[in-house]
Order: sequence, then structure tokens, then C-alpha cells
Amino acid sequence: MGNLYLVSKSLHIISIVAWMAGVLYLYRLFVYHSQETEAVVKKRFEIMELRLFQYITRPAAVAALVFGFWMLYLAPDLLKAPWMHAKLLLVMGLLHYTFFAKRYMRQLAAGTCKTSTKTFRILNEVPTLLLILIVFLVVLKPF
Repeated sequence: MGNLYLVSKSLHIISIVAWMAGVLYLYRLFVYHSQETEAVVKKRFEIMELRLFQYITRPAAVAALVFGFWMLYLAPDLLKAPWMHAKLLLVMGLLHYTFFAKRYMRQLAAGTCKTSTKTFRILNEVPTLLLILIVFLVVLKPF
């Protein structure tokens, strides 16, 4: 593989690290936000969530997709591998999960969120499970 592929792969990995950090922290903020009772603190969480989503999580997710597609463009044979199909399915799940957070942000800001703190704690673990599965698929290429 050429240097261009390795550059795209490096940028893809960097983007994924930022994306995962954003998603994990965003759902952790939801845990704290959902149990808060003081209005001023709730407003602070809204600002933190919005900034995290707009300036880190969403741009990193988009960058990860762009660099991932760039890698596939440079090495189209990867699309023939069944493990890549599984990986892309999990990435679509992670992408959906990331943008589903926007719904929770709106509900928490409006005070209409019915999701419990316990549920948010469970939801906070989902990206980690997806990450583990994706990494094992990419490294082990099991099928």
C-alpha cells in the first residue's frame, strides 16, 4: 500500500479516537444532567453537551467517515471482505447512536426527557461495546 493509503488510515484512526471520546463523554454528561436539579447547573450541562457535540463529536464522526471512505477508494478490494461488511454495519450503528444523542440533548434542554439516569449509564457503555467489536473485526479479520 502506498503512503497516501497510510496517511488516510492514520487520519481515520485519529478521527475515530476523537469521535469515541466525544460519544463516551456526551453520554456521561447525560447521566449527570439527568440527575441534576439546579437550573443553573442544568444550563451549564446543556452548553457543555452542545459544544461537545458541535465542535468535537460530530466533526470527528464526519472526518472518520471521510477518511474511511478515502481508504476504501484507495483500496477497493477491502469491500470484498465479509469482515468489512460487518464493520460497516457496526459503524452505521455507532453513527446512528451518535446522532441519536441530539434527541436526548433536546429533551434534556426542554425538561421533557423521560430517560432515567440508570438507562443513560447503560447507554454510556454501548459505544465501548461497538468499539471493541469493530477493533476485533479489523485486527482479526475473522471471516
